[in-house]
Amino acid sequence: MRPFKMTLAYDGTNYAGWQIQAGPITIQQTLEEALQKITGTPIRIVASGRTDAGVHAFGQVVSFASNTQLSCHDLRKALNANTPHDLFVREVASAPDGFHAIRDAISKRYRYIIQDGLDIDIFSRGFSWHVRSILNESAMQQAATFLIGQHDFASFQAAGSERATTIREVTDLSIERKSAELSDRIVIEISADGFLYNMVRNIVGTLVEIGKGQKPADWIKEVLAVKDRRAAGTTAPAQGLFLLSVDYGF
Repeated sequence: MRPFKMTLAYDGTNYAGWQIQAGPITIQQTLEEALQKITGTPIRIVASGRTDAGVHAFGQVVSFASNTQLSCHDLRKALNANTPHDLFVREVASAPDGFHAIRDAISKRYRYIIQDGLDIDIFSRGFSWHVRSILNESAMQQAATFLIGQHDFASFQAAGSERATTIREVTDLSIERKSAELSDRIVIEISADGFLYNMVRNIVGTLVEIGKGQKPADWIKEVLAVKDRRAAGTTAPAQGLFLLSVDYGF
């Protein structure tokens, strides 16, 4: 069996998330059906993370093994010919023996996009969260500094996916306002050695409360300290979230 590493982008709007489930179409199901059609054999694939319904990706990474004799170039070409227009295989590459998209990941980077104020770019509404208040991005960035480093992020973990530990190390968390033709955007990017369930969306929702002036920047230290999800802000909507990249060190 040949081990492969596949990198793909997708618009998550029309999918019920990554993981196969009864009923609604998922990204995993779509890719596995395409691989079976191309290779003639069932292939189970593993993604670096199980993105939720409506979440997008620019650099999702998938591992799988196959006996196919197709080159990586031809396999990528065949996959893009047999998958919908909202899913694009960016690369198929040979991987080291035993490569596993989850276990071998060193770090991940996510992006979250917010449109704030009364004006809205309707053409981007499926890829951002519209917050009607003008947010103070400087206060949000000040708050973000308290999250950088190794902490117990239990306050930012949604119920439903318990982990052995809720300690994670955030290596970068940036917040930047970008001017656009129809409306401004606040772009939040966060890198860490791993993420808890809904951790990014819960962090964003908490930062938005600070950006609205409802809480001071140092409130986020209290949220971290209590290790209780009820202490943090609302969960930001799925459509503003993008998995940007996954690092494996090779």
